Amino acid sequence: MLLSQSFDSRQIIEVDRTRQAARDKSLPAWQVADRDPSRRYIAVAGNIGAGKSSLVEFLCHRYDIKPFFEPNEENPYLEDFYGDMKKWSFASQIYFLTAKFRLHLELDATKFNVIQDRTIWEDAEIFAENLYLTGKMDERDYQTYRGLYDAVKTQIQPPDLMIYLRCPVKAVRKRIRSRGREMEKNIPIAYLRRLHKLYEGWIEDYRLSPLVIVPSHNLDYVTDLVDCHNILTTIEKYL
Repeated sequence: MLLSQSFDSRQIIEVDRTRQAARDKSLPAWQVADRDPSRRYIAVAGNIGAGKSSLVEFLCHRYDIKPFFEPNEENPYLEDFYGDMKKWSFASQIYFLTAKFRLHLELDATKFNVIQDRTIWEDAEIFAENLYLTGKMDERDYQTYRGLYDAVKTQIQPPDLMIYLRCPVKAVRKRIRSRGREMEKNIPIAYLRRLHKLYEGWIEDYRLSPLVIVPSHNLDYVTDLVDCHNILTTIEKYL
C-alpha cells in the first residue's frame, strides 16, 4: 500500500512521480508540451461509492470549476451488465470508453478549470482489467478493447492533478447500500474487493500527474472545519 498508509489514517498524502515519467519517456512529449497554463484539469478517482461525485460537487461550490460526471445514467448496457457481467462486459466497456473519449475531447477543448468524476484510465486499468482477469471478458474482446484504449489514450491530455479517494471495502459497501441505486444493490462484495485491489496497484505506479490520496471514509470536509481546511489547502496548490 502506498507509503504504508493505514485505513485508520486521516493523513492526506501527496506524491509526484512526473519527473520519473519524463526520464522514462512514458508520456508522449506532446502531452507535456501542449498543456495550457491558464487552465487546470483535476481528476477524481476511486472505487464505486468512494465519494467521487460528492467531492466534485463540493469543490465546484468552492471554486470556479466546471464538472464532468461519469455517464452512468446514459449507459444503455449498465443494468444488463450488473445482471450478467460475462454477457454484457464488452458492450458496456466499449460504451464507457467511447463516451469517456468524447468527454475528454470536450474537456481538453475547454479554456477554464475542469474537474472530472472518474477517468478513462480507470475504465481500462481497473474495470476492464478486472473483467478480463475474472473471465468475464474473453481474450478476443479484451485485446480488441485494449487496442482501442491504447489508441485513444495517446490523443488526450492527462490531468494536472489526480485525486484518489482511498476507501476500505466495508465503507464503500455501506455507502452503496445507503444511496439505494437499484442497479447497484446486488453488486457482490468480492467484486468491490477486486476493484479495490486493482485501484491500489494502479495508484502505486501512477505517474501521469501529481497525485493526492484522500482517506475519504475518515474525512468530513463538509462539516468538519479542520478536514475542510486540510483538503482545500492541499488542492489549492494545484489550481
